[in-house]
Amino acid sequence: MFTGIIEAIGTVASVISVSGDLRLTIRSGALDLTDVTLGDSIATNGVCLTVVALPGDGFVADVSRESLSHTCIGAWQAGTRVNLEKALLPTTRLGGHMVSGHVDGVGRISSRQADARSIRLGINAPTELARYIAAKGSITVDGVSLTVNALNDDGFTLNIVPHTAAETTLISIQPGQQVHLEVDMIARYLEQLVKAPATTEKTPMDAAFLAQHGFWK
Repeated sequence: MFTGIIEAIGTVASVISVSGDLRLTIRSGALDLTDVTLGDSIATNGVCLTVVALPGDGFVADVSRESLSHTCIGAWQAGTRVNLEKALLPTTRLGGHMVSGHVDGVGRISSRQADARSIRLGINAPTELARYIAAKGSITVDGVSLTVNALNDDGFTLNIVPHTAAETTLISIQPGQQVHLEVDMIARYLEQLVKAPATTEKTPMDAAFLAQHGFWK
């Protein structure tokens, strides 16, 4: 689990094809890896990746074909900058929102404009994700926890405040670029709850029921 509060900006050092999927080497920049061990998770542009090697200046992770089919990772190359966040601890301050690192879809930046000291972005979202996105709700864009300003026919708008811009790759993002989107997981669970069939059959709480379950002899 993650919070969507980016800890550092890393850089892709290499992308190697291995038997149909990819192995990434990421230079982790200012991210402290002293408490990271093999098997730990690091969100990389919002994608939960498992550390398989620690070469000293970063980490190595494998990317499955499933992940490649739902993300932009296949287009990454050496030099691509990425947002990094280590998995949260029980003592971590939850400054963003609960993020799983499981990308729901790929969006596209439709507009960028200055809005006082902020950057206002328009993002086109896949149609199948629209029902999970709410005005003033939370969404993760390339691993960054953000608040939706408003919805439109093609997606949504949001603002990037100066601190977030300075600490993430969103400072340089431009119209036409693709981004990873993860919707608020609460919306997904609520949908499943609503879809679940209601149980109408009632079992009487009588002596036979109690005996059947070991509470009555």
